[in-house]
Amino acid sequence: MLRPRPCLCVLCGLVGLALAYLLLFGLPNQARAQAPPAAAAPAPTGPVSFIRDVAPILKENCFSCHGAKNPKGKLDMTHFETFAKGGTKGEPFTAGKPDDSYILTALRLTTAGRMPPRESGDPLAPEQIAVIERWIKEGAKLDAEVKPQADLIRELRARWVPPAPKAVYPFPVTVTALAFTPDNKKLVVSGHHELTVWDVGSGKLEKRLRTRCRRALAMLFLPDGKLVVAGGRPAEEGDVCVYNLDGPSKPENGVAVLDGVNDKAVLVARLLVSDDEIECLALSADGKKLASGGSQDRTVNVWDISAGVDKAKLEQSIENHADWVFGVAFSPDGKHLFTCSRDKTAKVWDLTTKESVLTFPDHQQPVNGVGFKPDGKQGYSIGDDGQLRSWNTSGDQAGKQTRALGNHAKAGLKLVQHPKLPLMATCGADMTVKLWNSDTGAAGKVLSGHTDQVFSVALSPDGNLVASGAYNGEVRIWKVADGAMLKTFNAAPGYVPPEAPKK
Repeated sequence: MLRPRPCLCVLCGLVGLALAYLLLFGLPNQARAQAPPAAAAPAPTGPVSFIRDVAPILKENCFSCHGAKNPKGKLDMTHFETFAKGGTKGEPFTAGKPDDSYILTALRLTTAGRMPPRESGDPLAPEQIAVIERWIKEGAKLDAEVKPQADLIRELRARWVPPAPKAVYPFPVTVTALAFTPDNKKLVVSGHHELTVWDVGSGKLEKRLRTRCRRALAMLFLPDGKLVVAGGRPAEEGDVCVYNLDGPSKPENGVAVLDGVNDKAVLVARLLVSDDEIECLALSADGKKLASGGSQDRTVNVWDISAGVDKAKLEQSIENHADWVFGVAFSPDGKHLFTCSRDKTAKVWDLTTKESVLTFPDHQQPVNGVGFKPDGKQGYSIGDDGQLRSWNTSGDQAGKQTRALGNHAKAGLKLVQHPKLPLMATCGADMTVKLWNSDTGAAGKVLSGHTDQVFSVALSPDGNLVASGAYNGEVRIWKVADGAMLKTFNAAPGYVPPEAPKK
């Protein structure tokens, strides 16, 4: 749902800073294009390790074309045994003989046949090729602790160590998820490998929780006060984690810092690990079921958490969409699941019969958020067409639009629904937040003031407040009743936005 920033070429003095920003924080979600290559790792001082030194180079430069599914040249490099076996061009390397190893020839070519090909990326740095050459010369050995048939992507993921969040951010971070605490007094905001907790009244930063995932894309609180977070690292890893915000912490510059990576008293559970980001979450009205929707595998997972998240049971893994799943919501009675996807549809899944019961296709563009009328007889969805649409969920007209309720001037990026009140909020690329009555479909307040696209929105448990987060890191908190803005701040710790130029 996220998009790349336009290039501001006239500001030549800021080009270096812009590149640094991309390297530090990564590209937005819809811009799944490759980021600028990272600096080459230092040359190994001892014997070259395949899993530590060689496999990361192959992953960054080769796995996208030579993966397990439809590998080019029938060469699957994501498992050592298939990599060593080779493809249509034979074995890619000969142990102890770098001069006889085809992979080195292909990596060094400057003409057609170069690997990776020009359309896929830049050539490997000489230092990286030298590491592979050394490994072959030393016998092309596989580390003893790695099995030849092991999935190298998962092996590398298990060894990856997330970076520590910066004490002071030199750049803003896009706010991709928000959640009010159950007491309505705090706001949890997504960050870069962390979550931050802010006081609603003062806008003061109170806590920082380190996370393995680069960015959170969805958050919700369980009835017991635990926080469920979905997110990950684009095209690298996704997860659904449960955190205890009241877990052990240490003070740093007047802020409580929690370790959500290693401290089991903070990271209560990790319900799911996937190969790509998890985009969305939903909790049933009775708090007994949890659902998530993902990117690459397009899967919706449903857990029974009635006995607690530490005893969560995966009940269903649903593949009902042809592309990334951007939104998920339980029906009021908990018997159906509403979903929406980049495949341009919203759907309803029967959790009892385990089958799809309807498809709503009228957006004709990616659908980014989904909800429902309190009685469950109508669904709501919003997408890149900017239009909030309602549609029938049962009867002869199931899946048919009832009406177009109103629209954002540009793409509608998120829809959230209050669990008890007839209240919905949407946000969009037009830099606005809109409130709606989910019972009647009537439009409410339009909240303006953001200076960039709004990617996230949240409603307080008491229904009195709505919070929104933008691409430029700005968070705004508004009163639902009259649309008055209560507080605004940038959610990147220590970041000071530049002053607007004087007219």
